[in-house]
Amino acid sequence: MNIKPLFDKVVVKMVEAEETTKSGIILAAAAQEKPQVAQIVAIGPGGIVDGQEVKMVVEVGQKALLSKFAGTQVKVDGEEYTILRQSDLLAIIE
Repeated sequence: MNIKPLFDKVVVKMVEAEETTKSGIILAAAAQEKPQVAQIVAIGPGGIVDGQEVKMVVEVGQKALLSKFAGTQVKVDGEEYTILRQSDLLAIIE
């Protein structure tokens, strides 16, 4: 199955959380923070949203930084994705 977002929506797949600290300490699952970095896997076409024209400025394959509680989590074919508005993305990681 393929996800095709509408309007200004973006589909992202979260990047795995760090399991060790920079000094090499292994973190328990409860101590790991929810990842805030995601890979963009699909983007909508943009268009008129809430009376304003929205142009999509992100591209598939880019990594983005998003807030901890942004978007809606969905599961498709056993894979977990998050669908959110382009405006919910905080930054692109280069």
